[in-house]
Amino acid sequence: MSENEHRKATIYDLSMKSGASASTVSAVLNGTWQKRRISAETARRITALAEELKYTANQQARALRSSRSGLAGLLLPVYDTRFFSSMAQTFEAQARQRSLLPVVVSGRRDPEEERRVVESLVAYSIDSLFIAGATDPDGVHRVCAAAGIPHVNIDLPGELASSVISDNRQGARALTKAIIDHARQGGPLSPDDVYMFGGRDDHASRERVIGFHAAKTEIFGTASGGDTENTGYSPSMTALAFERFYARHGRLPRCFFINSSINFEGLLRFMGGHDEQTFADIVVGCFDYDPFGSFLPFPVYMIRPDITKMLERGFDLLDHENATPHLITIEPQLVPPRTALKGPLDELRDKDAR
Repeated sequence: MSENEHRKATIYDLSMKSGASASTVSAVLNGTWQKRRISAETARRITALAEELKYTANQQARALRSSRSGLAGLLLPVYDTRFFSSMAQTFEAQARQRSLLPVVVSGRRDPEEERRVVESLVAYSIDSLFIAGATDPDGVHRVCAAAGIPHVNIDLPGELASSVISDNRQGARALTKAIIDHARQGGPLSPDDVYMFGGRDDHASRERVIGFHAAKTEIFGTASGGDTENTGYSPSMTALAFERFYARHGRLPRCFFINSSINFEGLLRFMGGHDEQTFADIVVGCFDYDPFGSFLPFPVYMIRPDITKMLERGFDLLDHENATPHLITIEPQLVPPRTALKGPLDELRDKDAR
């Protein structure tokens, strides 16, 4: 007998073979499918498949899932950026509005750590999970699917679960056009004067590169090659990229796109080692938002993802889960220089404030 024949079928196996989501399979097997408005035909198909595969539920997992804990989880890659801290703050507020207790954890951009952390959340019987910016969202999906945990990807998509992300391509296109238009007010600009720094080989960065080059082609008729510096999401590597560029050219680009606030921190580190003349004529775009960056001595345009709407759509997907994964894109906001927008902390009320 083969190893596969010895292995017990899981909820994930039933999900893959039936074409239904893992949470739909779980609802059918635990008898709550009618409350979830799942069709009788879908329930019959999954039940028959479970009998065919001799599926035996993990009794401990079944006991955990038989009653709701009221816990809603959010998996972040890191805490210490305004984007992810704002996401955590907004998630907590939206979860509490739904009478849920929010639990926020970090996977540290490590796929093994992501899975371990989610396994721990499963042990605490979370009812649902938001997977934000995961390095391996499909690996996290498999953990959730095996436990019958409804889940959705936020910010970075996966192949196996529904995802809600920013429209990175159009956001990057709008940001690139804005910084080029601004820089051209100071004199002629060529495509070689426009660069992109930061990011990694993930969906968001790839989409932003496409939008960046689309804007350059639209304005200049061409997008010069060798105009991107892939540094990962690392301030130190981004600072090094700026140092290398400066050593080669004796100046910074007149106009450049920075892929995240983490990479923007790398620019600030580079600035600390150079006099202000180095930055006299630059125009910067950052695909992220921090009001402090908007008030630097040179113009900084920013893109602020709509975190509130992304999370709202994520909760909607969990409430009306479909067998076929959905990809939903949310338009981000272009923020001009010298602009301080309100955020989730504005909702807090300090008892000592007057």
